Amino acid sequence: MSEKKPTVVLVHGAFAESASWNGVIEILQRNGVDCVAAANPLRSLAGDSAAVRDVIASVGSPIVLVGHSYGGLVISEASADNDAVAALVYVNAFVPDHGKTAFDLSTEYPGSTLADALEPRPLSTGGVELVIRPEIYRHQFCADVPAEQSAVMAVTQRPVTQAALTDPVSAEVPGWMTIPTWCVFGDEDLNIPVAEHRAGAARAHARGIREVSGGSHALTVSQPGAVADTILHAVGALTREAA
Repeated sequence: MSEKKPTVVLVHGAFAESASWNGVIEILQRNGVDCVAAANPLRSLAGDSAAVRDVIASVGSPIVLVGHSYGGLVISEASADNDAVAALVYVNAFVPDHGKTAFDLSTEYPGSTLADALEPRPLSTGGVELVIRPEIYRHQFCADVPAEQSAVMAVTQRPVTQAALTDPVSAEVPGWMTIPTWCVFGDEDLNIPVAEHRAGAARAHARGIREVSGGSHALTVSQPGAVADTILHAVGALTREAA
């Protein structure tokens, strides 16, 4: 293990953007942890993962790679066979096996209401991108966030292509299979059923699992303390192992 202090790279998911990590970043910085909020293109799983690998390469190692929602697929791909990544943290995120897609995992257990909340928008290059309809964004995505804040989030949400959500994980050995993993998730997530989060944490043999009572899908915004605490546990574990 490198003696260099870990840097946290944060990867947002669909229907969010880099500023969704602001509350988490403030806590990490107060604790002396360097971090980078990557811009996830949300165009294709292969392209998004390549973009995150570029960010990792620019930062160096060791990296604590954190993904929210669809970002869980991205960090699983970007960390595969990547020695710079020393730990993974999944925040209300998919923990995918090889060949799985976001759509596969979101319907593996009952409870997601996301499909009925989406609005397709045609792309000039073909296909569609998807957004959550603004009038139901708060209920669907961030019910535990104040109404004024959720109204801003609804109009700053980043669309995701349907192609990205149906792209299968290509890595034969996704990163979580070989890299120490932590998971934090809310039990009132309407995008990804809590049963899927529990199954993902078990699949990864997560070193730390935190389930937040009443937590919506937007846990990075509504519960930044719980998210940051989980990340700090991962950073601390790496620091102790390097000592």
